[in-house]
Amino acid sequence: MDIIVVSHQRGRTWRLRLDVRHVFGWLPFVLIGGLLLSSSFAVGYWTRGGSSVLPPRLVASWAREVEQQRAALGKARETAEENDAALSRRLAELQAQVLRLDAAGQRMTEIAGLEQGEFNFSEPPPIGGPELASASPEPAFNPVLQSLTKFERQLTDRERQFRVLEDLLVASRLQKEVRPTGWPVENGWISSLFGVRTDPFTGHLTRHEGIDFAAPIGTDVDAVASGMVTWAGPSTGYGNLVEINHGNGYSTRYGHNSAVLVHVGDKVTRGQVVAHVGSTGRSTGPHVHFEVLYNGEPVDPQRYIQAAR
Repeated sequence: MDIIVVSHQRGRTWRLRLDVRHVFGWLPFVLIGGLLLSSSFAVGYWTRGGSSVLPPRLVASWAREVEQQRAALGKARETAEENDAALSRRLAELQAQVLRLDAAGQRMTEIAGLEQGEFNFSEPPPIGGPELASASPEPAFNPVLQSLTKFERQLTDRERQFRVLEDLLVASRLQKEVRPTGWPVENGWISSLFGVRTDPFTGHLTRHEGIDFAAPIGTDVDAVASGMVTWAGPSTGYGNLVEINHGNGYSTRYGHNSAVLVHVGDKVTRGQVVAHVGSTGRSTGPHVHFEVLYNGEPVDPQRYIQAAR
């Protein structure tokens, strides 16, 4: 079949032959045109109903996502406010602890008998040194972080001061433990003092390098300070003698004992029974001859025995 197209203006004709071969040749172009028309119709359908450039479903999806983000932001803000309140409470607790530490440190300073102002727990300890490069960058400006850093430094300062004060207290306590103080017998009386006296055996004036405490035989003889036993046994003139080295140049002797209860090398504490009163050696009756030596030289025990009275 043929189709003849006639143009009256140009006076020409065109013949289109419609056979099977020509129909299949034009079919792809027809399909492409149909697809283009369908796409245009679909776009017009989805964008109908208003002047919006974006599809309503897409706009609604974005709106829901914005609401979800807003809710998440509100929850995060609420959590941050709760954390800030908890942190503020913690800072208040730290401040109270620092105040208690200051009060305790001041009390310990008074107990230790230190001079006024030697340990001021309300101020950081005096320190110094050349300025070196910082090992870590300074924290960003944040009032909360600055408060935490301040309290951390205060606690570090207090810890350092407490350690020094503890060392002083320990040293003071040890010094008191090893310094001869008190009587070597609990019940007794002084029968002879330190210094020049008439010798009971010769009648001549001689030097007496200790104090004699008369007491019933078998009475406990106590160490007047802590230390280490350096002699425990017979000694010329002393009878059964106990000698204790207390350190810091001090040592004590306890003579004329009826029994010795310690051995050389033993560690003894203040008030420990080291012997029993007797009358061994050069003695006229039961008593304990008590000597205090400082750097090897006998000194008057009077001020040491009176220190505990």
